[in-house]
Amino acid sequence: MKSLILVLLVFQTSPAYEAQRAPPTRDTLLPPDNAAWDGAQEVVWGPEPYRTGFRALWNEHGLHLRFDSEDDAPWFTMTERDDRLWEEEVVEIFLDPLGDGRYVEVELNPANVVCDLRRLGPGETASDPIGPMDRGFTVTGMRTAVTAGDGRWTGTLLLPWEGLGLSGPPAAGAEIPFNIFRIKRPGGPEAPDAGAVFAAWSPTGSPSFHVPEAFRPLRLIP
Repeated sequence: MKSLILVLLVFQTSPAYEAQRAPPTRDTLLPPDNAAWDGAQEVVWGPEPYRTGFRALWNEHGLHLRFDSEDDAPWFTMTERDDRLWEEEVVEIFLDPLGDGRYVEVELNPANVVCDLRRLGPGETASDPIGPMDRGFTVTGMRTAVTAGDGRWTGTLLLPWEGLGLSGPPAAGAEIPFNIFRIKRPGGPEAPDAGAVFAAWSPTGSPSFHVPEAFRPLRLIP
């Protein structure tokens, strides 16, 4: 029998996240020891011993994201971009930068492998859809990095504004609907569903992460 740990609460328990403006650099925020991360707001969620921390910064180049995942035994078997990473261990972000419901999903695993998708809009079709998701979508120009040690793995990402479908950076004070997630599978590749943890920062009230009603504002602070 599959044993699942679902972190399910009610909507609207998580406040807006405030992302500070970063220095005008592109890829140099990928190293987690960059001092700019010290001033970023951190939110932490999920059950022990698999707590997850999230920080975000922004500048003219895009959104800079950081996930710190407590984990003494992260694992993976998938190594190709756009593999079905959600069947293993990942951190995830859903973003609706255009505010039209066609939100972007980006997943990152402990091997620095990415899966990026976009929710289809009315009348849109995809050659290889996952439900209403388009697997052919790509966040153009995305950069990622993963480091591990001291009982955790850290993933950092740069999501360029253009890759998210925008012509440039939003104005300071803009709010982007979003949510963040972590999937941990303590059973390893031999039993990935045993004791699996599906943790949403803003709880969805559902086993699914695909609940836009649970999205919260990511506010761009000057």
